[in-house]
Amino acid sequence: MDRDGSKIGSMEAVYFDTSTEQPVFITVKVGLIGSSLSPLPMPSYRVRVTVDKKLAKDAPSIETDGQLEAAMEPAVFEHYGLVYMQGASGERRLGRR
Repeated sequence: MDRDGSKIGSMEAVYFDTSTEQPVFITVKVGLIGSSLSPLPMPSYRVRVTVDKKLAKDAPSIETDGQLEAAMEPAVFEHYGLVYMQGASGERRLGRR
């Protein structure tokens, strides 16, 4: 659900920050093709993201059950106005669980 309580779509996967092991993004099926990544504030039974539906729908997308390519990570962070930095040893920031 978006911050106003409107349903965005169905949650598919959780991406975590490899340096902190904390969940950071979820993939949400928002249409017929692919999934969008959306920042995750706190896990719950109903996930309410902090962005509106349009911003989530316009986010970089991946195939349903696809993997986020490392090269796409900076664009996802940038789309939401978040700072992107690689892990301490240069590793990618997001991993999927």
